[in-house]
Amino acid sequence: MDFRAILLGIAFAIMWSSAFTSARFIVADASPLMALSVRYLISGLLGVAIALALGQNWHLTKAQWRATVVFGILQNAAYLGLNFVAMQTVQASLAAIIASTMPLLVGVAAWAFLGERLRPLGIAGLIAGVVGVSLIMGARLSTGVDMMGVALCALGVLALTAATLLVRGATSGGNFMMVVGLQMLFGCVALTVATVLFETPRFTPSLPFFIAFAYTCLVPGLLATVVWFWLVNRVGATRAATFHFLNPFFGVAVAAVFLSEPLGGRDILGVIIIAGGILAVQLSRQRTGS
Repeated sequence: MDFRAILLGIAFAIMWSSAFTSARFIVADASPLMALSVRYLISGLLGVAIALALGQNWHLTKAQWRATVVFGILQNAAYLGLNFVAMQTVQASLAAIIASTMPLLVGVAAWAFLGERLRPLGIAGLIAGVVGVSLIMGARLSTGVDMMGVALCALGVLALTAATLLVRGATSGGNFMMVVGLQMLFGCVALTVATVLFETPRFTPSLPFFIAFAYTCLVPGLLATVVWFWLVNRVGATRAATFHFLNPFFGVAVAAVFLSEPLGGRDILGVIIIAGGILAVQLSRQRTGS
């Protein structure tokens, strides 16, 4: 992994983690599914326009179309849709911590369903992840937390885990930016259907909303996705996923700075343990694949 990949990996972790805080601002003034569908419409059209300007086209490989549809429905619609709904009642820091367990769940699923061997370091990492999550949830339960919101976040991270496993090795083949734009538009369609079926749209214009909405469209929505796919193509999915170990740190840090969300000693300890567990699992899988 070269220096540029490391810098972009850190940048990706910051952008990805900040999405939970910007989402809290958005759902305060707009219904979550409607807001997210509009976000993906804007980000998707921008991505397709950039792709066309770069000379890319709609002729994707079968693997790319599969990745486009799977990511659009499972990551953009299910994962972020459930998180946006949850963050009406769940703190951004807690949502970020739950989402950061995705690499741990990928490690378990790859072992259980794909026959991937777990090294002792990976097993230790999974155990550490469980301990860290238990510490944080124990601390939050003692102060009161919306369990329905937590359940939605958990379902969301399961959808993201499934998407990650289903599109392994399906990001190569050219038309890179077109894939990014189209998968956002698939997410927009799925979320629009969900809005019609499950939501009464609401919107109260405010400056914090417009700032957060513009930020989430351009940075976590478009730029972070481009950086992530670039990392996967450059260093491979397993090495790229190593940067997810930074998400618990950045997720709680951004929420503390911009939302003044309180952090207790057990929260901080749990974040450190989870981050260490994620790093151990990713290093173990990296060595296994080498």
